Amino acid sequence: MNIKGRFPSIEQMSNQINVQKENKIKQNENSKISFNDILTKKQNLKATDDLTFSKHVNERLASRNIELTNSQIARLGNATNMADKKGIKESLVIVDDLAFIVNIKNKTVVTAMKDEDEKIFTNIDGAIII
Repeated sequence: MNIKGRFPSIEQMSNQINVQKENKIKQNENSKISFNDILTKKQNLKATDDLTFSKHVNERLASRNIELTNSQIARLGNATNMADKKGIKESLVIVDDLAFIVNIKNKTVVTAMKDEDEKIFTNIDGAIII
């Protein structure tokens, strides 16, 4: 009941608060995404935001039937950021059984090779195995 028509009673306020709490609980139950999932997704996006793949590397990946997982792409992006911090200009980055040559300044993956390909790498000034 309202006091002089202007203020809600304590019961009305308690009911409103309880309804808000129940709605919040329902929202949390509907969106069961863990903090770790959100953090990992944000880190992966940040790591690969500026990373690009050259036309040549896309052709190589397609011709060799190489499909990169989101995890591999994120690790490649993280390795690129690590190389940049160390001052590397052209890096060999090894992810699982794949080798990539990355132009660090442009954050561009220049070429990709599988483990069974020839293992000669030239014009690099650093290597990261991740």
